[in-house]
Amino acid sequence: MQAVQAYFEQTGGPEVIQWRTVDLPAPGPGEVLVRQEAVGLNFIDTYHRTGLYPQPMPSGLGMEAAGVVEAVGEGVTRVAPGQRVASFTGPGAYASARILKETDLFPVPDGVDSKTAAAVLLKGATVEALAERCAPLAAGEWALVPAAAGGVGLLLVQWLKARGVRVIGTVGSADKIDLAKQAGAELVLLTSDPELADKVRAATDGVGVAVSYDGVGAATWEASLKSVRRRGMIVSFGNASGPVTGVNLGVLAAHGSLFVTRMTLFDYWREPADALSGAAKLWDMVASGKLTVTIGQTYALTDAAQAHRDLEARKTTGSTLLLP
Repeated sequence: MQAVQAYFEQTGGPEVIQWRTVDLPAPGPGEVLVRQEAVGLNFIDTYHRTGLYPQPMPSGLGMEAAGVVEAVGEGVTRVAPGQRVASFTGPGAYASARILKETDLFPVPDGVDSKTAAAVLLKGATVEALAERCAPLAAGEWALVPAAAGGVGLLLVQWLKARGVRVIGTVGSADKIDLAKQAGAELVLLTSDPELADKVRAATDGVGVAVSYDGVGAATWEASLKSVRRRGMIVSFGNASGPVTGVNLGVLAAHGSLFVTRMTLFDYWREPADALSGAAKLWDMVASGKLTVTIGQTYALTDAAQAHRDLEARKTTGSTLLLP
């Protein structure tokens, strides 16, 4: 099978993304050939492209995709030709077809189409790890979700609400407020509001939130510090505005003996049993209607550079798909 693949030979802006057509061989032992029907766009893709997360050169792009099994290699037992699967193995997901290890694939249940699977798997896995494993909150507790109208944000707000958590969201522009509220945020504030932390404190009777699930990074670090209650936690899990650097531990004491963790999904879904149980919980949340997947925009696969520009300019909402 021929496949169109994205790659880059040097780090930089979206303009470094190139395309090539390759002939894929038959899958070997333990391998699976997947024809991809939808590819998910994630901020980690931009981190690879810019070199924030260094990769060997030349490198592929993309982590998340879903499609149909076309052929399997010797010894493959978990999936079969014709079955729909999804994965978040990469970089290299920006492609019309791929050969992947059987162990990298998650079977997609009936009732979840490939677009939904590609839009939710990596983001939903991150949300499951955040809300269920890294910093689970009890019903009635307060959480802050910066970028609440983004791909991860909309899912996280819904997941927290399903647990009974009370959510305050922040968004980058006024036109995103309704999206975050529809997902279940009780209060939505503009990230640029100079009184953001004061308003968070006021909404929580002066106490502050138990956890700030902060995927934005540098631009929201101060707001998170000022919004979290005494002995609360900041879960930093992304660098959309740049990484948080130079953290003085004394600052954590000054704001109430705070806890901080820099979470990454792959430490929580590292073991196969953890990944499979997390995926099962994610598919259940989608199937039950507790988690509505919002696909805010789609692009042709080879328009990935423009998708990167729009993502980095905060022009996107919900999940973004690239379609082969």
